[in-house]
Amino acid sequence: MNFDLPILAPSILAADFLKLGEELQTCKDSGINWFHCDIMDGHFVPNISYGPAIVGAVRKSVPDSFLDIHLMIENPDKYIDDFADAGSDLISVHYEACPHLHRTIQSIKQNGCMAGVVINPATSTELLKPILPEVDLALVMSVNPGFGGQSFIESSYQKVQELKEIRSELNTEFLIEIDGGVGTKNITKLVQTGVDVLVAGSSIFKADDIPKQIGELNTLALKGSGKVI
Repeated sequence: MNFDLPILAPSILAADFLKLGEELQTCKDSGINWFHCDIMDGHFVPNISYGPAIVGAVRKSVPDSFLDIHLMIENPDKYIDDFADAGSDLISVHYEACPHLHRTIQSIKQNGCMAGVVINPATSTELLKPILPEVDLALVMSVNPGFGGQSFIESSYQKVQELKEIRSELNTEFLIEIDGGVGTKNITKLVQTGVDVLVAGSSIFKADDIPKQIGELNTLALKGSGKVI
């Protein structure tokens, strides 16, 4: 995997869907090339978002961008084919939702996508050790999944550090992603702790000036990586 890290990944859940194509293009024009799509079913999490049709529309709107699909749903195996066909580059599933996690990860890869695993705030990183050599990305939920705009859970820093240590211990190369409450106040520390991909929803799409906000977030992220002093 060759990515220019750290990566800022706007979550389209926070976008204005009446202007989705326009806001995606605004992000693209501001240097964004990775978009995060949160899929919620009203069962695994207490909210409903959108399905493969919207992912397909995003793919058509930004055909050269990387689409990172986060399935917060029960029985994700039933829908992997549909999301892969819609144009997903990476599909992540929750540890808590997959009784046969290895099989689910294999199914994602068989559909030609990169595979990720996600843990909720109350789930230990130690539980991921058996699957981490098989995945391309590990996502730490830094809020309780289901709604945007929540406050960042401070214990998430420790989870990122643990994943970084496990990655070194296992000699693997999975990316570490964080989702929830990411903004200007914590993005530098998150990168310093070990985050590679930073999902930001409300802090980008609810900003008065989206290009300016993206520029500031990217600068702060690069500062955390040591690329900008």
